[in-house]
Order: sequence, then structure tokens, then C-alpha cells
Amino acid sequence: MANPEPYEGQERAEYVERGTGRLRAVRIVNTLISIVCGIFAAVLAIHILLVIGDANPDNAFAEFITSWAGGITLGLDNLFTPADENLQVLLNEGLAALLWLAIGAVLTTLISRIALPNGERQVWYRRSIR
Repeated sequence: MANPEPYEGQERAEYVERGTGRLRAVRIVNTLISIVCGIFAAVLAIHILLVIGDANPDNAFAEFITSWAGGITLGLDNLFTPADENLQVLLNEGLAALLWLAIGAVLTTLISRIALPNGERQVWYRRSIR
């Protein structure tokens, strides 16, 4: 794609071609990882809010969130054991939510660094003033 010549004093935009199917595959995988880890962190955050807010445990939504949160706490259920149950849930599940976000960030970075060559890892749009 040819870049048109800019008028005097204007910025010139350079477009970098968007690579092969490998780039698209890596972007799709990274997006899926980010979405899954974000959903897990959000479920844990919602469960924290339900526990701190003394939600009705017999409510169908509260039961669903509680059962799902129990499976994604990464084994951190009883890491911190303060006397207050609300504080215990906040510390344990809050740490698990932060770990899910960190896991997502580390995985997407590693996949991009391993699967893509140097030139394709960088931004796909650059501005330069000439």
C-alpha cells in the first residue's frame, strides 16, 4: 500500500503490513487467554462482593457464583485464616483474582515472544514526522 505524500508540515503515517496467518492465530489465542483469565478474576471479585455484602446464599445467582469461584481459587482457599470470614474471603480470593490476571499477562507475553518474530511483535501502526 503506497503512502500518499503529506502536505508540508503534516505527519506522514506509515502502515505496517499485518503479517501472515501466524500473527492472526497468535492474536486470537492471546485474546482468548485474556478473556478467560479476565472472566475468572471477575467471578472471584463478584464472589468477594457477595460475601462481604452478606448476599442470600440460597439465591440461584449466588449459588452459581459460589460454586464457580470454588473451582478457580487456585488452591488459595485457606492461605490466610483471619478470624473474620469476610476478610478471609477478601484476602484469599482477591489474591487468586490478581494471580489470574498475572497468569493471563504472562501467558500472552510468552506466546507473543515465542511465536512471533521481532518485527511482528511491535505495533502495527507507526507515525513519523518528516
